[in-house]
Amino acid sequence: MLHGLGVGSATAGSRECGTKVRFDVQVVDDHITVARFLAFGCPHVIAVASWLTEQASGKRARAALPEDLQSLRRRFDVPVEKLGRLLVVEDAWVAAIRAGVTKSKAALL
Repeated sequence: MLHGLGVGSATAGSRECGTKVRFDVQVVDDHITVARFLAFGCPHVIAVASWLTEQASGKRARAALPEDLQSLRRRFDVPVEKLGRLLVVEDAWVAAIRAGVTKSKAALL
């Protein structure tokens, strides 16, 4: 995974629950320069996590998903009964972004 200045990491979920996601993001000047993920879960979880990391590079670091959960559910054809798994992805993404922003600001001091 990623290491260095401005790198935030976060994990949500558990293998026992069927969904575990870790994101590592590097934030420089309030923008995501690199994003990586490691996921255990159904193909929907892996597809959403992959898409998030692919589209993130160069984007402003916002502690939110780029689309709301219902939009992601439709985009990736996620059954409504798996919406909870997308919440796990959201929790890990938001926490990683927040950690990256915090570490990036601390590196400037």
